[in-house]
Amino acid sequence: MNRHFILGYGSLISSTSRAKTGETGQVWPVKLKGYERTWSVMSQALGMSSVAVIQAPDKACNGVLIEVEEDQFPLFDEREHGYERSQVSRDQLHPYHEEELPEGTYWVYHTDEVVAPCQHYPIVLSYVDVILAGCLEHGDHFLHDFLSLTRGWRAPLVNDRRAPVYPRAQTELSTERFSHLLAPVSTLTLNELAITYDA
Repeated sequence: MNRHFILGYGSLISSTSRAKTGETGQVWPVKLKGYERTWSVMSQALGMSSVAVIQAPDKACNGVLIEVEEDQFPLFDEREHGYERSQVSRDQLHPYHEEELPEGTYWVYHTDEVVAPCQHYPIVLSYVDVILAGCLEHGDHFLHDFLSLTRGWRAPLVNDRRAPVYPRAQTELSTERFSHLLAPVSTLTLNELAITYDA
């Protein structure tokens, strides 16, 4: 039986967020070579920008390899509407830990064209928070790699925590640490970043 794996590099890094879409199995933190992650307008209906990856031979991004049964693919394809799902090869994947990656077919949702975020479709913190919480499941080094291996942080960014735009927002998250991590890369001040969900 062939096993299938999705490379999650945005909100799918978060186990809580994955569970809102479908059933998944074990995950392995990895770096994917040959793709660059960037902020892009992927769905105008959401009123926000998302992260996407685009093919770039000398670049890499980090994410998690997620085991997914074939019958769950329609659910994830719907979630990733606007992206194209393509196979990647085993030699493009490099694990964070000294462990063998499982044999199978590996998939990534990518785009062929980046549309830069703008005031109408900004980066929103309710989405960023979900990703950062997912990154922390795999440690500080993994989280810092997410920040440094993502292009486009200087785009318009909105603190929407009081009225979350992202449909899978996790309003129970503690965000103080996230604000300090985002201050060096984002366009918001620490005071603007400090507004929390429970305020």
